[in-house]
Amino acid sequence: MTVKDILKEAEGHMLKSMEVLALDLKGIRTGRASPALVERLPVNYYDSPTPLEQLATISAPEPQLLSIRPYDPSALKEIERAILASELGLTPNNDGKIIRLHIPRLTEERRTELTKVVHKRVEETRVAVRNVRRDAQDKLRDLEKARQISEDDLRRGRDDLQKLTDKLMEQVEDIGKRKEQEIREV
Repeated sequence: MTVKDILKEAEGHMLKSMEVLALDLKGIRTGRASPALVERLPVNYYDSPTPLEQLATISAPEPQLLSIRPYDPSALKEIERAILASELGLTPNNDGKIIRLHIPRLTEERRTELTKVVHKRVEETRVAVRNVRRDAQDKLRDLEKARQISEDDLRRGRDDLQKLTDKLMEQVEDIGKRKEQEIREV
């Protein structure tokens, strides 16, 4: 394994952490209806947790309304249960074919709570990125101990790794700030 391989692997893991953050933040309510709010909601479908997006068509016909049309009408009750059990705080309206979710406007208190959730998720991603950096540094150190790379290569590898980490940390911050602005919009 070379320094380039280690850096490339570390970058892949860091980018994966950022993707997970972006997906997590999509599921946080912003006051307007977005299918991403419920897409990944696990529904107990035939005793197997299945993401809602695989069981139904989700659309936002109005700014404050989500409509969920299951492919299998027998899944309606389970979808309803999953929504009620989730931390979304939404009450589904079921007409036998479609579930409608009315998304209420966010109160200032709720916006503050959601902002704290965003901060928590961003911090978790920062920790994940730092852990990847630490693991990559350990691998570089091991290569140097095994005399597969020189001390200069080790130093250069660490510098490149730090630059990569700094760049990605900035991107994580930007993702968090954008989501915060979205939440703060009235």
